[in-house]
Amino acid sequence: MIIADQVLEGRDAILAAAGHHPYARHALTRGEVPRGWRRGTSVGWLLPAEHGPRGGAIGAPGPAVELFADLVARDALRPGQWLHLPRLDPAALPGRLAVARHDEWDFLWTTVAPPRQPDEERVVRLTAADHPALTSLIDEAFPTTTSRPGDPRIVDWYGIRDGDRLVACGADRSRGDIGFLAGLTVAPDLRGRGLGAALTAAMTRALLARHDTVALGVYSVNVGAIRLYRRLGFTGALARSSVHLA
Repeated sequence: MIIADQVLEGRDAILAAAGHHPYARHALTRGEVPRGWRRGTSVGWLLPAEHGPRGGAIGAPGPAVELFADLVARDALRPGQWLHLPRLDPAALPGRLAVARHDEWDFLWTTVAPPRQPDEERVVRLTAADHPALTSLIDEAFPTTTSRPGDPRIVDWYGIRDGDRLVACGADRSRGDIGFLAGLTVAPDLRGRGLGAALTAAMTRALLARHDTVALGVYSVNVGAIRLYRRLGFTGALARSSVHLA
């Protein structure tokens, strides 16, 4: 049995324990049957999904680390799986929670429409016919992204064209109750011209028509992007650490 202060049965119980935090609402998709626990001031969960993280937590990092170290010790997690945890110091992780990779990023969110941006009217919804152009742009401009054509997590693609050329793109990867922007990309030779702001603003506006909150993730070292997103109204923030189990 997992050592916890409270066992949380199902999505609704986990969300209630997490105070219906936007990150928890994003991570826990309707229809899935997650397992959850409250340990100290942290709430953690395991997901059955084949795509994406195996689990996550919000709250204080210490109790979250203890919880997932316990899950590893009980063979509930396997090497190669990954978790989204509160921001932590990887050097302080216990030996039984050995990690092969650690990334720091921020979960940002907004509940209000952004200020109107120049060129926002150029943003269009893309179709399957645009997948080759999407792949070419992503390979050139953002090869490390996990958001690519064919990814089953993606609801829609949006983009900006310059003539016949696709020069910016972004994925609607909404899940749970939260709209979610991912893979925001601008061609390298056209950066600094406001296309990223136009794309982000238009996509945010479109997703707010279907969701009460829109969020995105950004690496913490990308201070320029964070500055842009805050200017567009993404003022809610939660510091995250992604750990890939060794």
